[in-house]
Amino acid sequence: MARLFGTDGVRGVANQDLSCELAFQLGRAAAWVLASQTHKPGILVGRDTRISGDMLESALVAGICSVGARAQVVGVVPTPAVAYLTRYYALDAGIMISASHNTVEYNGIKIFDRDGYKLPDALEDHIEAIIRGSGEEIEQPTGISVGRRIRMRNARRDYLDFLRSTLPQRLDGLRIVLDCANGSASDYAPELFTSLGATVLPYFCTPDGTDINDHCGSTHPERLQQLVAEQGADVGLAFDGDADRLIAVDDRGQLVDGDQLMTMCALDMRERGLLKQDTVVSTVMSNLGMKLALDKLGIRNARTAVGDRYVLEHMREHGFNLGGEQSGHIIFLDYNTTGDGMLSALQLLGIMARKKQSLSRLAQVMRVLPQVLLNARVSPEGRRKYQADEEIARAVKALEDELGASGRVLIRPSGTEPLIRVMIEGPDQAQIEKQAYDLVQLIEQRCADEK
Repeated sequence: MARLFGTDGVRGVANQDLSCELAFQLGRAAAWVLASQTHKPGILVGRDTRISGDMLESALVAGICSVGARAQVVGVVPTPAVAYLTRYYALDAGIMISASHNTVEYNGIKIFDRDGYKLPDALEDHIEAIIRGSGEEIEQPTGISVGRRIRMRNARRDYLDFLRSTLPQRLDGLRIVLDCANGSASDYAPELFTSLGATVLPYFCTPDGTDINDHCGSTHPERLQQLVAEQGADVGLAFDGDADRLIAVDDRGQLVDGDQLMTMCALDMRERGLLKQDTVVSTVMSNLGMKLALDKLGIRNARTAVGDRYVLEHMREHGFNLGGEQSGHIIFLDYNTTGDGMLSALQLLGIMARKKQSLSRLAQVMRVLPQVLLNARVSPEGRRKYQADEEIARAVKALEDELGASGRVLIRPSGTEPLIRVMIEGPDQAQIEKQAYDLVQLIEQRCADEK
């Protein structure tokens, strides 16, 4: 039986994989596991703008209240707001209903502990065991002991105040195009940047419940690139549906991804004496150009498995305060416990304002090496056995020798599909495209059929 929790909570097609019954059980079990030591535990509940959010929120809140806990509901908020407000209000846990960058038919449930961190595997396993019928007895209070749904009416103000507190200067004179993905940032980002003095041109900020991440946001920045050029803006900022990612566009209409943003922020933080142990944490999927740039700057680059939870675990374990992913999840651990798109944007804009430099100039600190990512479709058995295949190993070794220090080869299995992901970086785009294609053909030939 597949594990209920993935790397980012429970996610699936709403009302099918993620049903109201499952949301109820998750609320019930999470409230019991995370808050059983307190008299009247409080659980913060937020959601993004997708149409299934109301339905799942109702079921989740019912589960929380059924064990005598308070469901303290904040409505539509970014995921990082749930992490921050759970700590700020001193609650027992926080739950966000969102499928992040996925399209409208999906939804998800992410759970944070009282300190605003995603749950460790052991707690997720405990919650899942209860849902699957472990036999653990859960109290069913009656009368005045049943939990309440409480609307938290100052959550928006409190989160915006927190974000503003992370930037010591104003943004007067900056012209910013926003792409809020018709998601959680829609009711936050325009006011935030306007209040700091910027001229804001908002797009994809009118969610109707069905258009979240619909050809917009951090995974579809093409229209934002056009808008920055058309509007003569200094910068474009694209968030995803729950606003925990940021992808930027510079004044020339060029994309600036998470690797570039982290490199710029690392240099700025190091110059101001704020980068702990002169180290940035990223994943193995980060562009080799990031490591080469950081090496030149004298900044260390620690790398983890793919997933922001692994980045965060490494940061906490070793005392680092900056890390993230190429996709735009960037964690400033001095401020928040998860990726925060608007917080990341403020740190970027602060650099531009302090140094009085354009984003295109700042981005020159890192050269993005050409990168190709292709999928080899294999059998379920092939996904497990490719590492032991000697012919594949020889081909990879030959490629690594050919690329030398100017490139790299990364092969890893998909966590959910019968795919082997092949990523190659190097100085020549046409060359690495052919190399990646040839390697995919070999992997499919060797691993496509059961043997």
